[in-house]
Amino acid sequence: MTESVQVDDNPLALERQVCFALAVANRSVLRIYRRLLDPLGLTHPQYLVMLALWEAAPMAVKDIGATLQLDSATLSPLLKRLEVNGFIERRRRGDDERNVDVDLTDAGRALREQALMIPGAVVAELGVELAELEELHGVLTRVNAAALHAEASRD
Repeated sequence: MTESVQVDDNPLALERQVCFALAVANRSVLRIYRRLLDPLGLTHPQYLVMLALWEAAPMAVKDIGATLQLDSATLSPLLKRLEVNGFIERRRRGDDERNVDVDLTDAGRALREQALMIPGAVVAELGVELAELEELHGVLTRVNAAALHAEASRD
């Protein structure tokens, strides 16, 4: 007769894995964002770029990448699509052709007004108290910082 191992006693139980909880939560939350962002003509990664620009436009491409922790191979297609959609414009710096600045167009600035409803709608869709989401945000921010630190110390 095989003995079943309790989840609490099993370090490999799926339900105990942080990576599993994060992966499922990521998919679930991004599904909500996808539905809310679609009418704005944005994907979630494009929305993140726009959030950064709404805070601090114009920004250098390298600064957007650093802010969003995205490499240029991932960021470049996002910027290209946002430019094609008329939300941003990219300009090479006159003093250094290697550097590219990204700025909002009038349409990109106007899109911010429509996007103001996104955070509240996400909270409402999740059905979780705002305080809980703020606590989760704080924990995830610490986890991300710890993971970056661990990665940097390995290099």
